[in-house]
Amino acid sequence: MTNSTTYVLDSDVFITAKNVYYAFEICPGFWKGLLREYEQGRVYSIDRVRAELLLGRPEEDLVQWVRKTVPEPFFRECTSDVTTAFSEIILWTQRHPRYSDQAKAKFATGADGWLVAYAKVHNAVVVTNEKPASESRAVIKLPDVCNQFNVLSKDTFVMLKELALKFDLVELK
Repeated sequence: MTNSTTYVLDSDVFITAKNVYYAFEICPGFWKGLLREYEQGRVYSIDRVRAELLLGRPEEDLVQWVRKTVPEPFFRECTSDVTTAFSEIILWTQRHPRYSDQAKAKFATGADGWLVAYAKVHNAVVVTNEKPASESRAVIKLPDVCNQFNVLSKDTFVMLKELALKFDLVELK
């Protein structure tokens, strides 16, 4: 059975992988796997995530990977239909009485709302390591916004399992 689901990745997927469990020097297969799944049309991200990733130091391996290795179309542009969906999402967050003004401002300027809008328009799954926090006032969590707009969200490990990506040790002789 093949997986026809498409996954749109949050910046924290890349950053956490680089910093914690899939560092480039430890697990190059993770990064190669993302690109292979992109070539199969199953994994990608959006231009606003690319912009967030490029805010890192120019010499960082993640910044270098994005600049030199990742094909530019991996980071999809947000078209007018996505902009319309994004407007709905921002309107909902701005009108929501639970969230602080600071949380609303931060959400409005980040990539998260755009990710949800893109996934909604293109029937994709948002991949993030964030956990829901429906009672939070200080931070608007990506999974909570996904839930509000009927967009599936999953974490990196669920995506890897569903894509059947395996990182195996190759014994050198």
